[in-house]
Amino acid sequence: MYYTYCLRCQDDSLYTGITTDLNRRMQEHFSGGEKCAKYTMRHKPKKLEMAWQSENRMLASKLEFHIKTLTKSQKEELIKNPEQLEKFLGQKIDSKLYEVTI
Repeated sequence: MYYTYCLRCQDDSLYTGITTDLNRRMQEHFSGGEKCAKYTMRHKPKKLEMAWQSENRMLASKLEFHIKTLTKSQKEELIKNPEQLEKFLGQKIDSKLYEVTI
């Protein structure tokens, strides 16, 4: 299983990434250690906002890419309603392949 997730940083920016182990990856981001992403090293993470589960890396990467193309206001709306993935990305992905986990 893979997860695509979105973190809110202390400066209110949003970071999107993928992982096979959501708990481990959150510990890495929040610890600020060497395995922390460069972005979250500079923009300290505050909170995990949303996450979707998918069966493989290709699907997780595809979702990550398309979320990164959304505007900040679209991402904020998606955070409020993560089950509405179809509304935002229905033309680009098959939203039925992703399960909301947060």
